[in-house]
Formats: sequence, structure tokens, C-alpha cells
Amino acid sequence: MKKIDRKTLLLTSIITLLPIVVGLVLWNKLPDTIPTHFGMDGIPNGWSSKSFTVFGIPVFMLVFHLLCVGITSVDPKYDQISDKLFGIVVWTCPVISLLVVVASYGSALGWEMNISRYVMFGCGILFMVIGNYLPKCKQNYTMGIKIPWTLDNEENWNRTHRFAGFLWVVGGAFIAINTFLEWEWLFLVIVLIMVLVPILYSYLYYEKHK
Repeated sequence: MKKIDRKTLLLTSIITLLPIVVGLVLWNKLPDTIPTHFGMDGIPNGWSSKSFTVFGIPVFMLVFHLLCVGITSVDPKYDQISDKLFGIVVWTCPVISLLVVVASYGSALGWEMNISRYVMFGCGILFMVIGNYLPKCKQNYTMGIKIPWTLDNEENWNRTHRFAGFLWVVGGAFIAINTFLEWEWLFLVIVLIMVLVPILYSYLYYEKHK
């Protein structure tokens, strides 16, 4: 079992729940329904009750946060997971929780901002960060491209993750650039390429060297 720094886990859990505190402070200013989903143009297209937005979403994020950390820490090959990659797992949910509070509360209070633009730019940066560390990710059952061919062969795993790392960095850069283009189809195409092409690469490598 991978050792979890309790102080870091406590800090990230508090940050994940921070939107509740902000929501309580702004409670009387927030409307009864709050935007919780936005289109590519930044216009809200989904709403939730004030109670669910303030309390429900942060609690759900906390449960998901603890679940992700817990599953990663008990990976049979936990010693193969680098501290930096584990750090990404630990900090992803807190960051997303803060983005949600800025997007939802800001829109409810009438702030002039394109929520989807900030979210897409953040996704692009996140993909680039993950792509930078993918080549350093060793075989494990929790993080990385976990398909039969990579888990069965270490060389296949290493080559696939080096290829995927390059693809994710480039794809993340294009997603960040798409922040200003706002082409929804391009975002979807890039994500599909980032997910499917490494799997195809791994399979072709397996067929060539089996």
C-alpha cells in the first residue's frame, strides 16, 4: 500500500469542500437555481438547486477524491507509481471543485465571463501536464493506458506511454489554442485521437512482436 501524506490529504479535502464555505457566505445573494453546466459558447444549459450546488457537488467531489486516492494507494504495483503522478491524482479533484465554484457562483452572480473558455484552457494545460509524465509512468493497474497488451509486456507499456505522452502534450496544446477558436468538434476530435490512437499503437506493436 502506497503511503499517503495525511497532511496533504487533509489539505486537499478541505480545498475540495471550500465551495461550501463560499456558498454559505454568498447564500443570500445566490438565486434558487444555479447554472452547473455550460455550452462551448459559455451560455448555461443546465441548472441545479442552490442547496445541491452549494452542498451536494462539493461532497460528491470529496467522495470521488477519496475514492481515487484510495484506489491508487492500494494498487498491487503501487511502488511503480511516481510521486508526481500520484500528486496529480491527489490534486485533480480539489482543482476541479474550485473551478466549479468559480463557474457556477460567478455565473449566478452575473459575472461577465466565458466559463467554457476557462474550463477548456484548464483541460488543455492538464492534458499537457499528464502527457509530460506519461513516459515516466511504469506498469501499474491504476494510472496510464491499462489495456491487455501494455499490462502483459513492459516494453509495450513503455513505448505506448512514450508515444501517448507526446500525443497528449501536442493535443493539450491544441485544446488550449482552441480556447480562442471555440470549435466544439475540434475538442472532441482531439480527445478521441488522444484516447484511441495510443490503444491502436499498442495493439499494432503487440501484433508485430507477439
